Amino acid sequence: MNAFAASWKSAALTLVVGVLLLVGLPMVIDDYTLLQVTIYAVMSILGVSLGFIWGYGGILCFGQAAFFGLGSYTYAIAVINMGDSTVPFLLSIVVPALFAAILGYVIFYGRLSDVYMGVITLTVTLILFNLVNSTAGPEWKIGTAPLGGFNGIPAIPTLNVPGQTDNVLSPKDLFYVTFVCLLLVYLGLRVLISSKIGRVMVAAKENEQRVLLLGYDARAYKLFCFTLGGAIAGLAGCLFANWGAFTSPTIFGLAQSAQIIIWVIVGGLGTLVGPIVGCVAIQWLSTQIGTQQTFNSNLVLGAILVGFVLLVPRGIVPGVLTLGDWALRRLRGRAAQARQEVAPKADPSPMKAGEQAI
Repeated sequence: MNAFAASWKSAALTLVVGVLLLVGLPMVIDDYTLLQVTIYAVMSILGVSLGFIWGYGGILCFGQAAFFGLGSYTYAIAVINMGDSTVPFLLSIVVPALFAAILGYVIFYGRLSDVYMGVITLTVTLILFNLVNSTAGPEWKIGTAPLGGFNGIPAIPTLNVPGQTDNVLSPKDLFYVTFVCLLLVYLGLRVLISSKIGRVMVAAKENEQRVLLLGYDARAYKLFCFTLGGAIAGLAGCLFANWGAFTSPTIFGLAQSAQIIIWVIVGGLGTLVGPIVGCVAIQWLSTQIGTQQTFNSNLVLGAILVGFVLLVPRGIVPGVLTLGDWALRRLRGRAAQARQEVAPKADPSPMKAGEQAI
């Protein structure tokens, strides 16, 4: 019960901080910086999608960028054909979820090992990258939407108020939508993890055979976890297409998939806040390195990954929490020792105590 209460206290604190940032950031930063914060929030949703299925489902997916790219391209193609962004927004979540469900069914019910999971998801991502990259001709179009090949799809219509195609969201409105989506994803996953479904999911990660003996279909719970992670990554892809009004095959690339894994490792596996912290830290660092052109960003990211794996294997958030617990225990120990030194000592002589009573 204490662990459960502490977990919800930390979740409540995270949500309070998130709401304060949602309300306060547009008041204190300029529009350009607000756009940078928006892309950090978009990528944080993507990082949380992998952090959830890897940290709580035990599924290391090397192809999370596949669902991210599917969400982005689904929105772009659908909104160009339909005009109104409401249905494309929903399709950008549903299509990657269905793709993840089909892929996950083949993997989990085919009883493939974790090694094959990584290989298959990575292979699927590379196939999608090469497939979309080879659609450069004018004949490659879906409806009225040209796929563009390696040039991508430019001038994507951004989100509008449902039913009002002329009422397009401003960059500040997009920040609010993105940040609210991030908070809702965090809250929804926190509630799910605390529910019976989430507990069985985590148990299947720890010991799948024991879960099967208890009468639960561990494969179904893993499939649900994998599908939900694909849907969240698709949502991030949709928001990414709206952020720059552009999408291209590079979001299916191997570098994108590797970056998501680095975010989770740096931030902390087994937490929902960790991928957010890791994503923001790495994205900010990559931006700073890119502006000064002094170091190769990929080399720096590789060094950071090796350093964290060797020195801080649990990641930033679990490491900070462990350090905080250690410091709190030390303070409590010192306070208890100080109270013992200040407290008056009882007279050990029963004879003197009796004489005083007389």
